Amino acid sequence: RTHSWAVAGRYVLLSVTDTGHGMDEQTQSQIFEPFFTTKPIGQGTGLGLATVYGILQQHNAQINVYSEPGRGTTFKIYLPIVERSADTVGPKIEATTGGGNETILVAEDEPMVRELVTDLLTDVGYNILTACDGEEAIRIFDENAENIDLALLDIVMPKLGGRDVMERIQTRSPNTKFLFSSGYTENAIHTNFVLKEGMHLITKPYRREDLLRAVRQAIDTQ
Repeated sequence: RTHSWAVAGRYVLLSVTDTGHGMDEQTQSQIFEPFFTTKPIGQGTGLGLATVYGILQQHNAQINVYSEPGRGTTFKIYLPIVERSADTVGPKIEATTGGGNETILVAEDEPMVRELVTDLLTDVGYNILTACDGEEAIRIFDENAENIDLALLDIVMPKLGGRDVMERIQTRSPNTKFLFSSGYTENAIHTNFVLKEGMHLITKPYRREDLLRAVRQAIDTQ
C-alpha cells in the first residue's frame, strides 16, 4: 500500500549506506536521469545511476533513495524472489578465447574501466594505447594510425563521443575496425546507430571472456 510500484510478493532487500555529503531533495529527484551529474564539466558523465536504474527495471526490481545533506545516503534495492524451484543444469563450458599481438586503441573516460580493460587485453598479448576522451583518441590515432588494428570506443565520452571519433578516423583510415562499448541497454538512443549499421557492440558491465571474444571477433571480421 505504501509502494505504488510494487507487486504483491516476496522481495530480497539490498541496502547500501554511506556516510558522505548526502543530497538535497532536488538532487535526489534527478539522480536516475541520464547525464545528470553533480561533478564539474569533464569529470563525469552522470550515467552510473541511470545504468543501475535501467538494469533493475529490466528485472522488475526497484531502487529507492533516502538522503539528507551532511548525513549520508541509503539506497534500497528490492529484487523480486523467483518462487519456482531451480532447474538442474549441468556446468556450462565455454571455449577459452585467445588473445593476439594486434594494437588496440582504447578510448574510455572512466579511469577504473580504462585500467581494467588495459590490464585484461595486455595480459593476453595485445598492445594497448589509451585515451581518456574523444579528442585524445583522435590525437593518439593520428600519431599511430599505421599500427592500430582496432579502436575500442566508449559511445559516450567527454569532448567527442564514440560515433564522432569513428567518423573522423574513417576519413583518415577507411579500413580501421571498431568495437563500441556502452553502459546503456541495447535499445537506448545512443547505441541505435551501432546496432543499425551492424557494428560490434559490447555492453557494460562485461566479463573478461565477453571482452576477449568481442575484441577477437571485431578484429577478425573482414
